Formats: sequence, C-alpha cells, structure tokens
Amino acid sequence: MPAPTVTVTAANRAIVTDWRDWRAWPDRLTRSWRRSLRFRTVALTLGLTALTILVALVWMALAIQNDLFDSRAQQVQSAAGRATQSAQTTLDAAVIEGDPVALQILMDRVRESLRRQAGTDMMAAFRISTQPSAIAPQDFVAGEFTDAMLTDGLRETVRGEAGQQWWQSIGIPTDEGDLPGIVVGQQIIVPETGAYELYFAYDLASEAATLQFVQVTLWVVGAALVVLIGAVSWFVLRSVTVPIARAAETSAKLAAGELEVRLPVQGEDEFATLGRSFNAMADSIESQIKELAELSLVQQRFVSDVSHELRTPLTTIRLASDMLNDQRTEFDPTTARAAELLHAQVERFETLLTDLLEISRYDAGSVQLEVEPTSLAQLAEDVIASMQQVAEQHGTDVRMVAPGGYSPVDMDPRRVRRVVRNLLGNAIEHGEGRPIVVTVDSNQQAVALGVRDYGLGMSAEAAERVFDRFWRADPSRKRTLGGTGLGLSIALGDARLHSGALEVWSEPGRGTNFVLTLPRHEGGLAGASPIPLDPGDDGAPLEDLGHTQPIDIPDAAFGGRS
Repeated sequence: MPAPTVTVTAANRAIVTDWRDWRAWPDRLTRSWRRSLRFRTVALTLGLTALTILVALVWMALAIQNDLFDSRAQQVQSAAGRATQSAQTTLDAAVIEGDPVALQILMDRVRESLRRQAGTDMMAAFRISTQPSAIAPQDFVAGEFTDAMLTDGLRETVRGEAGQQWWQSIGIPTDEGDLPGIVVGQQIIVPETGAYELYFAYDLASEAATLQFVQVTLWVVGAALVVLIGAVSWFVLRSVTVPIARAAETSAKLAAGELEVRLPVQGEDEFATLGRSFNAMADSIESQIKELAELSLVQQRFVSDVSHELRTPLTTIRLASDMLNDQRTEFDPTTARAAELLHAQVERFETLLTDLLEISRYDAGSVQLEVEPTSLAQLAEDVIASMQQVAEQHGTDVRMVAPGGYSPVDMDPRRVRRVVRNLLGNAIEHGEGRPIVVTVDSNQQAVALGVRDYGLGMSAEAAERVFDRFWRADPSRKRTLGGTGLGLSIALGDARLHSGALEVWSEPGRGTNFVLTLPRHEGGLAGASPIPLDPGDDGAPLEDLGHTQPIDIPDAAFGGRS
C-alpha cells in the first residue's frame, strides 16, 4: 500500500509564512478585527471574561491572604498570652528569699514552660531595669531568635505598657531568604528582680505555603475558565456565523451572475427560515433575469434584423434622393426645398441605422478591433481639419494644444477617429460659439485626448447620464449636426474596447471637458490620465492656449514627449 502523500499548496505556505512572520501579526489581527464577527466577538468575550476573572481572583487571593494572616495572628497572640499568664502565675507563687540559684532554677523551669505552651522555640527575655542586681537572671535568647527581629518602636511600646500584649509582622531571616513571621511581646514580672521584656517569634511558613497553593489553584482555575469560555464562545458563535458567512458567500456568487447557487436548508430554526426565504428570492431573481435576458435578446435581434432589412430600401431611397437633390435646380422652389429636406433626412436615417447596427454588435459581443500604430496627435489634427467648415458655420474657433501624444500607439484608428469626431461635434453643437480647446498629451503608460468647450455646461445629474442611449441633456434644443443620441454611448464602447476610459467633467457656466485615455500597453490603464479631468483653467486667457499648428510626425515622434 503506497504511503499517503501530503500536498502543500502555495496558499497554505503563504499563510504559514505569514503567521510565522511576527511583524505581520498586527496587520492580520487588525484585518480579522474588522472583517470577522466571530473573531471580534470572541476577542471581546475573552477580554471582558479575563478582566472579570482577574478582578475576582485578585479579590479572592487578598481575602484568603488576609484571613489566613488574621487567623494566625490571633492564634499566636492567644498562645503567647496563655504561656505568659501561666509563667507569671508560676513566678508569683515561687518563694526565692534572695537565693540566686533558686531564682535561676525557677527561670529555667519557666522558660521550658514558655517554650512548651507558646508553641515556638524562638523566644527572648530582656531585663527592663538598668539598676544592678546580684540575683537578677541573665537575659536569654532561645532558638533562632535574633535582636534584628525587634524594632525600637516595639521595644519601647512593650517597656512602656505593663500588662498589655503587642505584636508586629516581621521577616525571619533564613538561608533561603526571609520568611514571613510575627513577633509578640509583653512584660513579665520576676520576683525580687523586676519586669522583663518577653518576646515570642512565630514563622508563617505553613500559612505561606497554603496561600501559595491556593493562589496557584485560583490562577490555574481562572486560566482554565478563560480557555473554556473562549472555546464555548467560539463554537457557539461558529454555529451562528457559519450560516451567515455561507449566506454572504452565496449572495456574492448570486451577485456575480451564478444564478443557480442556493443556500442549504436544514432544520426548522431561524436560519432555516432565512435559507428558504433566500432561496425563494434567488428563484424569483433567476426567473426574472432569464426573462429579461430573453427579452433583451429578442430586442437585440429585432434591432439588428430591422437595421439590416432597412438597408436595402434605404439604399434605393438614398439613390432616388441623391438624384432628386442633384436636379433640384430644375424644380420649382417648393419642390426643390422638399428634395433638400428629403436628402438631409435620408442621410440622418442612414446614420441612425449605422449607429443602431453598431450598438447591436456591441450588445452581441461581436465587435473586434483592427489595430495599427497611430499617432493620436495627428489623428486629432485630421479630425479638426475635417470639421473646420462645420466649426466656422457655428462661429467656433477650434484650438489644439499637444505637448505629447506624437509617438504611434496601437489602436483602431477608425473607431478612435469616430470618438474624437463625436466629441468635437458635441463641443461645437453646445459650445455657444466660444473657443474649443483640443488637448493631446501622454506619459509612459497612456495617451489621452481632451475636448474642452466653454458653453453652458451640465449639472452633475446630467453628466452622470450623458453616456446613456438616446438621452439628451436638453431635449428642447435644436440639433444642427444630425445626432442620433447614440454617439456618446458608442464612443464609450469604443474606449472600453481599447481597455481605455472616456470620462466627462462639466459644470453649469464653466463648460464641459471630455477626456479619452488609451493605454500604451495591454492590460488596461495604470495610474492617472495624462490630462486631468477637471481642467481648472478658468483664470487662464484663451489667447494663451495657442492655435492648431501643422504637426511634423517624423520629427515629433522622436523629439516630442511620448
């Protein structure tokens, strides 16, 4: 049996590498916080839970610590008090009669009783009076008791308050460091000698160990609770977010055109209801889109068929109208005028049929480019020259500014010439007889042509619809160039066919600026257009923009900007 193989894709390697790179963690966490509801909810839940558990653990640890300390302090005070009281009773009952030996034997017996009843070996006794005494027992220090355990303040308090018990927290020095402890002090009266300071020291090692065990247990339990709550939150949220994510993914596929996708429906809960409603909506949308697609296909076929069918009679009518128009001088004025109108309308009808056929080709996706190296600057100059007579009839001065765009670029010259002619014709039509500036420029990525008029301009709403079919900004305006209402729509299609762009800027009172941008290389446009869409030249005198001059392509192709 062959050994199983493991396939690691490039995406998996990229993910692993990305997570191993700690410098990428902040960006990944930020993206997850913004894009993942599950991650954001679990993070908030864990954060708030950890904060709550931390506060509870700190409070519990402090409460247990204080309770252990208070209990131990009361215990040692009680033990020290009983031992001191018992020793004082023994001292009070003894008869010394000035015998130092008997007094020393008594003190030894009392010290053993104190050790046994107090429960600690660390004791110390110091005579308070500084007057010499022949029979006074010597001070003693038992066990590991040291003078460093006593503070001056405690000793002064014990000396000044007879019959009172005092205690203080201390650190008991050991080889492994200081241990927490308590020292208890009070006075004891030795017969025929006077008062002594009596101190007992107790270590809290067992209580410290108990406290450490409790604290470790609390922190372990707290960490386990955080992990457990995080896991529970993750699985609970997963049961909620996975159907939502699946619905979002299905919606994206539906929006992208995959009309057959549906949500899986299981159970009878709210998500099942949502899935059934979504699927019903998708069924309705799919049926309506298919119906609309069929209607659109019928419409496209109708337009294409009618356009082709009208070609033959239109050709005959065109021949007849040309013949009548050529002989109109032999007719009476009324008949001659009718022949002129017939000839003009037949030409417009032929243009409309040509545009309709072109639109039907775009709708059918059967348009192909015939590219060849072409200078956009020379092409623009040719179009301006061909429309010079029309511009003069409207009293319009067309000017050309071409700092770039001389070097040849692969394009379909027939389609680009049609775009430029349409833009220039619209500018002449709506330019109100004011100058029109045609700008050609280029950079390393693209070449561009702008047509700027200083007419009435359009509102923002009109500019958004200017490329719609058969739409006119002002239907009441009289057209003099015989437009069909399809020119800008076809121009936009030609620009997109070149992987370029055709944009418009317009403001009422400032005029309109169309910018055609074509890429130099395959792959579409990259970066900004060489010509800004907003001209921003209101303050510049039109006389400074220059006039159209002949372009020497052989020299310009190598000496000008490209």
